[in-house]
Amino acid sequence: MKISHLTPGEELLMNVLWRLDSAYMREIIEQYQEPKPHPNTISTFLKILVEKKFLTTEKEGRIFRYSVAIPFDDYRKYLVHLFLEDYFNNNAAEIVKLLVEENLLNSDDLQQFFEIRATVVPHQIKEEESDLSDFIKDITATKKKKKKKEKGEKKKDKKKKK
Repeated sequence: MKISHLTPGEELLMNVLWRLDSAYMREIIEQYQEPKPHPNTISTFLKILVEKKFLTTEKEGRIFRYSVAIPFDDYRKYLVHLFLEDYFNNNAAEIVKLLVEENLLNSDDLQQFFEIRATVVPHQIKEEESDLSDFIKDITATKKKKKKKEKGEKKKDKKKKK
């Protein structure tokens, strides 16, 4: 089902129909808030919404009954996807970031939708190393290069040994 964008006037009429689910023209007019548009305007919008496949019609005698073909939730999802694409480069994390920055969303709101899992890793306590483990480390360790002593230091070392 292909959903298209609604104009503000069409959206206002669809909000009335989403509440009613199915209605005749006079019931639709009754549900409009003041100032009510002219019946011809409503009739034109109904015709457009039928063409856009938002509504279906059933002829009952000389009048039509209009029924919702695209549910409100489907249209709302369409708008969210469109909004995400147009304003956030299809990055939902950016919307969440903005909502948090504007204090419109807090961690309690997130916790009701997400199960937060934490991995617990035990902390290893160092055991006292035994003489054997020191010996093994000495054997397996890479050999350290002996520093070359300068000539002056060699003479001092020889004098100390004597």
